[in-house]
Amino acid sequence: MALSRREFLQAVGSSAVLVPALGSAVLRAAGGDTVRHASIGASGMAWSDIGSFATHPSFRLVAIADVDRTRTEQAVAKFPGVRVYQDWRELLDREHKELDSINVSTPDHMHATIAMAAMRKGLNVYVQKPLSATVREVRKLTEFARAHHVLTQMGIQVSSMPSQRIPEAVFRTGVIGKIKEVHAFCEKGWGDEGLIPDGADPIPATLDWNGWLGVAQQRPYKEGVYHPAEWRKRLGFGTGTLGDMGCHIFTPPYRALGLTAPTAITSHGPAPNRDNWPLRARVHYVFPGTEWTAGPTLDFWWYDGDEHPPEAVLSLAGDRMPKTGSVWIGTDGTLVLPHMTPGWFLLPDAKMNGLTVPDLVARDHYHEFLDGVRTRQTTPLSAGFQFAGPLTEAVLLGTVAIRMPGESLAWDARRMRFTGHDAANRHLERKPRHGWKQKGL
Repeated sequence: MALSRREFLQAVGSSAVLVPALGSAVLRAAGGDTVRHASIGASGMAWSDIGSFATHPSFRLVAIADVDRTRTEQAVAKFPGVRVYQDWRELLDREHKELDSINVSTPDHMHATIAMAAMRKGLNVYVQKPLSATVREVRKLTEFARAHHVLTQMGIQVSSMPSQRIPEAVFRTGVIGKIKEVHAFCEKGWGDEGLIPDGADPIPATLDWNGWLGVAQQRPYKEGVYHPAEWRKRLGFGTGTLGDMGCHIFTPPYRALGLTAPTAITSHGPAPNRDNWPLRARVHYVFPGTEWTAGPTLDFWWYDGDEHPPEAVLSLAGDRMPKTGSVWIGTDGTLVLPHMTPGWFLLPDAKMNGLTVPDLVARDHYHEFLDGVRTRQTTPLSAGFQFAGPLTEAVLLGTVAIRMPGESLAWDARRMRFTGHDAANRHLERKPRHGWKQKGL
């Protein structure tokens, strides 16, 4: 049964009353000129996040944690006096009373564990996408943040860019009518057709391999296979191209159309092999219709790698079709939206003539979070978990479908189960490694 948006949001928060209380921990905010912050992760995306936060005059980096000591050197050089840890748990235990917020910028499989631990210590959290590698953990994070009024933001920073926000506002003027179907696509291919070689390589002295694995099941270290950067391809660590890029590219149509949870998902691409996500995917979602859609349901397609929308869609824009982005086909026209970069346009071209672009208040995704922490903001941020949680659930349901191509999976959002499909339901959660069970997840 399709849920209304209000019913859906009630469903994802329905068990919030069962979340344990924080005891003496109280959510803190600076309320002054300084936001005391820590970064879990010190290089790669974490370094990019730190750099963006550091452009805010109230930002002070108190501590960083990274399992690889070689990846903390640039942070130490740029932020003299920053305290460095190799174990994020030690950082939280020692520093949480001196912090207002953290960012979680690690491989996907550790997002939920770290974020939940930080929230339970009263910290506001900025978490890279996706919020977790499993649907159940996303739901738990969303429930906890709502129940305890945590200020949250997911790292879909492009969702604050004018190049993405303006087309959403233009669509809401009704210029292309109601939406009949959406096609979202990405040329990346975070997968691997090979298998991980047997055996083990020596663990670098600077790397805490046990800490890098975290909640994942024990396995030998293999140089160049997982760390750094290759983990996105691997089952149990990354979430493939859909999990990585879907949270970005889904955002404009998901938000503009007021979408909730899909009711059915089917993958038409290859399945993963024993170790890795496939190099390409084609996934069909069916969402309940909204006031912005042309019918009672909406067909929403995802393509990555060398999978592409059908020729009938590609031909709408011809050479102007971006390699990564989305196409919104309406009853009175079409919107073509490149990912990140400017250059959106309407079809037919005459739709652009005399178009009045709505005024938007400037928004910096990182500053929005820090300003919220600094002022003790109680209303949700643009990509707080109240939005990012349901969005991420929708994306991750597609990654479950990828595991079993050709099977139409009927999703019951209220029960958080696929109807009559035990094999699919097993991929909604995971069993953490012994000693890594996180309270609240």
